[in-house]
Amino acid sequence: MATTRQTKWHGRVEGAKARCSVRGCKQPGEFRAPLTASDFDGPGTWQWLCLDHVREHNAKYNFFEGMSPEEIQAAQSPIAGWDRATRAFAHVGTDAGPAWRDFADPLDAIAARFQPEAQRRAIDRFTAKERHALGVMGLNDDTDLHRVRKRYSELVRRYHPDRNGGDRSHEKMLREVIEAWQTLRVAKAFT
Repeated sequence: MATTRQTKWHGRVEGAKARCSVRGCKQPGEFRAPLTASDFDGPGTWQWLCLDHVREHNAKYNFFEGMSPEEIQAAQSPIAGWDRATRAFAHVGTDAGPAWRDFADPLDAIAARFQPEAQRRAIDRFTAKERHALGVMGLNDDTDLHRVRKRYSELVRRYHPDRNGGDRSHEKMLREVIEAWQTLRVAKAFT
């Protein structure tokens, strides 16, 4: 049998069967339909029908067959299927949810967000030498490498003797800025 390919919206399966399964029909069987009504609810045996016969077949299907009026009303409710009990997100009654201490957090990815600000600062991403270099550049520890590079460029232009008419009084500061850049450009915090 050739491989079947189902088209997206209307249920037609191209190349499914040469003929409709209804006796005497010469149309191509392009639509799959269950043989019995009980097959509607799950995998079963299938027949291939033409468009007219699949419409006739579908007209006989009644989803609500065998249901009581209460069951029909419940199935037609806009929230049908959504009425399952779930745990509340907020602390309600006795269900307080999981305790944070029950979770293993070896990289401190969750707990670090809930630590007081002073404890968060203690876990710093820069070494003491790198913090000093940031101070030389006039930057905070929340900066990124792009900002450091931009600040380095600004300070070199400010302190370089070629930019100051040959004035060499800022050479010490220029040297500190260059050393700070050499330290920060390889800092692990930026990798």
